[in-house]
Amino acid sequence: MDFKQFLTVLGRRWMSIVAIILLALGVSSAITFTRTPMYESKTQIFLTVDVRDTTDAYAALLFASNRAASYATVVKSTGLAELVKKDLNLKMSAEELASRFDAEVVESTSLIQISYKDENPQDARTIADYATEKFTTYVAGLETPGEATDGASATGNPEDSQIRAQVTDKASVATQVSPDVVLNLVVAVLIGILLGIGLAVAREILDRTIRTADHVAELTESPVLASIGFDGDIRSAPLLTDLGGFAARTEAFRLLRTNLQFIDLDHQPRCLVISSAVPGEGKTMTSTNLAVALAQTGRNTLIIDADLRRPRVASTLGLDPAIGLTTALVGKTEIHDAIQVHEASGLHVLASGAKPPNPTEILQSKITHDLIRRLRSSYDMVIIDAPPLLPVADASVLAKLADGVIIVVRHAKTTKDQVNEAINRLNQVGARLYGVVVNMVAKRAIGSYYYYYYEETSPTGRSGKSDAKAAAGSGRRRA
Repeated sequence: MDFKQFLTVLGRRWMSIVAIILLALGVSSAITFTRTPMYESKTQIFLTVDVRDTTDAYAALLFASNRAASYATVVKSTGLAELVKKDLNLKMSAEELASRFDAEVVESTSLIQISYKDENPQDARTIADYATEKFTTYVAGLETPGEATDGASATGNPEDSQIRAQVTDKASVATQVSPDVVLNLVVAVLIGILLGIGLAVAREILDRTIRTADHVAELTESPVLASIGFDGDIRSAPLLTDLGGFAARTEAFRLLRTNLQFIDLDHQPRCLVISSAVPGEGKTMTSTNLAVALAQTGRNTLIIDADLRRPRVASTLGLDPAIGLTTALVGKTEIHDAIQVHEASGLHVLASGAKPPNPTEILQSKITHDLIRRLRSSYDMVIIDAPPLLPVADASVLAKLADGVIIVVRHAKTTKDQVNEAINRLNQVGARLYGVVVNMVAKRAIGSYYYYYYEETSPTGRSGKSDAKAAAGSGRRRA
């Protein structure tokens, strides 16, 4: 994945990234604002050495500095904590009290900075002050020869100790140190960004659905003929005749209609099968509106509803589905009486007729093949709405009778494996795949598809170039 693809992924999945950032902020806020605040008070001690017993003052300084590191550890000892706990009558254990102390040596000095944390700011200051005073006598007990050093009894007279600890700074006013609201929220945002981007990239890598023209190109050399954007009004206005002349869906089908003219200049298709890999891809709406778009140009067009299992063409066009292909095949009606006309577009429609118990056998019969051959010779264009390729064999049977097939895939829904298997089934029967129509494309993803663009203009375009040159130039894929 290069940087451009990475940015594309971020742009396509920005909502999930934002959702994860908000989730991280929510978790961080819940933890931060439900935690008990902790307050910290600090004191400072200076260690000195009795130079009367030391001939070298510099050596005394080194001795004190080395001792400071040891005493910083003593501050957090349970021995000192036990003394403070007993004197102040604290309820917490000596171990818990010791864990709340911290000490560090100021670099290159014999200064020890002591800090204590508590839920109550006043207690933090009081305990820090008392513990520091107690520490000075505790040190004296440790350093005085002959004195006990068994924890609670480790006290002594500072005058007898070689090292003296003096308080230089009393306990400061306790300030809140945790939770750090700003830090926690910033960290949450950073974690959310990393997790969001990581999840977005992982989903992109694992996603097997058709999302871009490159995904189609991985499966077939046939082009993406058009993409049809998702339209929330498709239920109330399913047909092009229900829309304005400049609607986005209308323009998409005009583009599809125009691109069909350039699929094979030597052998213009007169019979097309429209199918999909699986149900729910919108192949009936695509075939019906393509037929309407062709009829609107004055071409004598017929659409045949050959989906004998779930016929929908007639109901979509507002016509009678009971009379059609099957009634004509069994001789209940003549074919010219079975064909209806959609008044708004002039499209001729051969509905499915009554549902048979054996659709595949009917479509494979010689009488069906003869009827379709006769109809294609009577019309400029015959569009056959076929069942999906993967569930049943009907579409493969019909594909052999047509000039070619157009597969409809649903953006971000149809998987590469499904499309690949559908193409394999067409190859097995020797059918020609003219191209792919990507349906229900989200608005933000429209630019992810490439088209073969052709202008519906007069023989000489505005630039003065011939249509042949314009078509050659338009045939290039563009990003």
